Amino acid sequence: MTTSLDRSSASAPEPRSDAGSRFPVDFLWGVATSAYQIEGAASEDGRTASIWDTFSRVPGAVHNGDNGDVACDHYHRMPEDVDLIAGLGVDSYRFSLSWPRIQPGGRGAVNQRGIAFYDRLVDRLLERDVLPWVTLYHWDLPQELEDAGGWPARDTAYRFADFAEIAMNRLGDRVRWWTTLNEPWCSAVLGYDTGRHAPGRQDFGDSMAAVHHLLLGHGLAAQRLRETAPEPIQVGITLNTTHALPATDADADRAAARRADGFGTRIYTDPLVLGSYPTDVVDELAARGVRLPVQHGDLSVIAQPLDFLGVNYYTTHYFSGSPEEDAEASAEGPAESSGEGSGEQAADGVALTRVVPQGYPVTAMDWEITPFGLTGMLTRLGADYPGVPLYVTENGAAFDDRPDQDGEVEDADRTAYFAEHIEAVAAARDAGADVRGYFAWSLMDNFEWGYGYDKRFGIVHVDYPTQKRTVKQSGRWFRDNIRRNRQG
Repeated sequence: MTTSLDRSSASAPEPRSDAGSRFPVDFLWGVATSAYQIEGAASEDGRTASIWDTFSRVPGAVHNGDNGDVACDHYHRMPEDVDLIAGLGVDSYRFSLSWPRIQPGGRGAVNQRGIAFYDRLVDRLLERDVLPWVTLYHWDLPQELEDAGGWPARDTAYRFADFAEIAMNRLGDRVRWWTTLNEPWCSAVLGYDTGRHAPGRQDFGDSMAAVHHLLLGHGLAAQRLRETAPEPIQVGITLNTTHALPATDADADRAAARRADGFGTRIYTDPLVLGSYPTDVVDELAARGVRLPVQHGDLSVIAQPLDFLGVNYYTTHYFSGSPEEDAEASAEGPAESSGEGSGEQAADGVALTRVVPQGYPVTAMDWEITPFGLTGMLTRLGADYPGVPLYVTENGAAFDDRPDQDGEVEDADRTAYFAEHIEAVAAARDAGADVRGYFAWSLMDNFEWGYGYDKRFGIVHVDYPTQKRTVKQSGRWFRDNIRRNRQG
């Protein structure tokens, strides 16, 4: 398809202190987490191992040998955490379900003790007037399903649909908002190509098979959710779409940015919305001897109507297709949540695609701070895929903040990050993008995947030895921003 990639380089909006007043009163404000990152209780009440329980025990796989056995102990502290969420004044809480907690091994009967936790969580949220927003899959595949082939195996998509039905049967009387997958790019590319995420495999062909089966799983799960829902529901998917720009106007750089966009965005959005894979991506895969395992009828299953598209945004990258001595050339993209995934080294016979830093300030993840890219991505998605409402389902930043001598966390850098990016959302809405909500990532400091507990994204500080929660300056600002928004 013809994309508006070249239109996505909108200039940065000027930050405004009253950004909240630029949104309608029904704009949805929320915070987000995921099960493995916060719950802990890894072997309690019938939960079995996920691929992250296994991967985190591989020497050198996770910083400092950290794991999610305890994490933020949310499993035991849930009522107090929901009270904390309500105190932030948010409309909604986006959380994920632990597949191995609800359905140990990924097959068979429901673990009643496990799913009862989510019963209590949903009830508590509703009691505090917070809308529950469920994500079915945030990377914690049951280890037994990985042993049977994982996402590169077609059967995993069908097992995922079964899991979706289990969740709907138990929670569908109270939950209206359902996300099938969170960032399938990370599951497929970081999990099966680069090995930087669980399960740590390194096979490009398997990675591309995982892309297709994740999307197939989304479509099958969306069908099953709608078939079994007792009430009208909203069903969507969350992507970490690539905001890829050419480093220069050179043809090679434009081609590199388009490749990054193809493998980071269009390989997901085109089949989801248009019912077909982008031709340029399919051609490049063929040149590498890889064929997506599409069977008859798959694309119509994948292209289920989307009630919304979740967009996770952290940074923008500029790409070059020209070689540079000692330059980093990346098949998976420079950041775990950046969404890029394009070419290999030129030595592999594939067009070179490398990231060119632009000198913007960076977060503790070394991700450049580029709020204008959020405006560009949202307006681009709105233009290329009209009619699909957009929600920013993750946006945030890691910084090396610590409590001061009074126990307060004055994270001015994170506060500024949120202010600038929320203003960028307002600019996208002004430009015509149908953006209806914004979720801060994340509610609290947590297990940050391969970085362990070394990186902190939370608007609430967690002292891991004591599990004490402290709302940071950014959390207080976010609360006040929501209040300004509600005042109109």
